[in-house]
Amino acid sequence: MSDVVYTSRVRIERRQGPLRLAYLPAEEQPVPFGVHGAIAEHYGVSPQVASPHATTIDYVVAAAGG
Repeated sequence: MSDVVYTSRVRIERRQGPLRLAYLPAEEQPVPFGVHGAIAEHYGVSPQVASPHATTIDYVVAAAGG
């Protein structure tokens, strides 16, 4: 088995409601995660979320497509 090549050092900070900030390597500013549209509705958050952000699943899909 080969040696570990990389360990990602990530910190998640829960702010308010569904808003979280992810502190990621190589990013100067934290990346906000939240809810929007149908996902907000599914979790019982008003569809008019004051500050909608991409969800974690949006990032997973984007990463898989990359």
